[in-house]
Amino acid sequence: MAKRPQHYEVIIIGGGPAGLSAGIYTARARLDSLLIEMGLVGGQILNAEHLDNYPGFPEGISGTKLAELMHEQATKYGLKTTVAEVTGVGLQDELKVVETGSGSFKARALIIASGCHRQKLGVPGEEEFTGKGVSYCATCDGAFFRELPVAVVGGGNAAVTEALHLTKFATKVTVIHRRDQLRATKILQEKAFSEPKIDFRWDSVVEKIEGKDLVSGLRLRNVKTGKESALSVSGVFVSIGFIPNTEYLKGVLPLAENGAIITNGMMETGVAGIYAAGDIRQGSPRQVTTACGDGATAAIQATKFLT
Repeated sequence: MAKRPQHYEVIIIGGGPAGLSAGIYTARARLDSLLIEMGLVGGQILNAEHLDNYPGFPEGISGTKLAELMHEQATKYGLKTTVAEVTGVGLQDELKVVETGSGSFKARALIIASGCHRQKLGVPGEEEFTGKGVSYCATCDGAFFRELPVAVVGGGNAAVTEALHLTKFATKVTVIHRRDQLRATKILQEKAFSEPKIDFRWDSVVEKIEGKDLVSGLRLRNVKTGKESALSVSGVFVSIGFIPNTEYLKGVLPLAENGAIITNGMMETGVAGIYAAGDIRQGSPRQVTTACGDGATAAIQATKFLT
């Protein structure tokens, strides 16, 4: 016999900064709230070894610690959390039905904050060597490359942050970027350019990841000249962008071309009672502080919707 759906006033999908902030606000509003997270609570900030731009921590704070504190604060006010993978969202009269591998959950208001995942290169060797030299998280895997040369693909904040982190372990870090200048913030660029272990391959893309049992090198192509070259590395960290986790929402909500959820300034989507917050929404700057603001705004609007 199938389990009957569990009912709540608000369901929050995603346990990153946006979801946790929303949970703090809905729980403080004394709404019966459930947060569903498929993995560890914290989301992408768990990959951040050190955050130095989150207000209130002049010496910085680790992403793991910040997530722990936010979760503690939310549960203190009564937020319930469960670990499950969301497989679909449906509408049943005025209720929103969230389907998961652990059963169904219903609520009148839904806040979607399930974030993004790293985009892949899509080149030969990437799938074959994932976990064998190809990684998408320097904080997770950097220590495996102690005293070895590595490469980072990308030129934004995430890529440069990963490159700087990897200098603690690797003998050399080569940043491969398809343009002739970085997109990262100036302060990160200054740190990277002043780090003797970091080298740059401008106007270049990865054509192939090579190796036998483990990664041993890359085949690169200069996008301006077409010239190919080889780079010997033991690891490659891919950081070329993010894809919104919205596969389970197709046909339910209006989505942008890249899959992000379209919202207005109040975090409202095209369906009454459904809100989106954080990296998953169109136009998000993908910062912890703005994600928290999104979550708070979504929760306030959801509270108004319910009351």
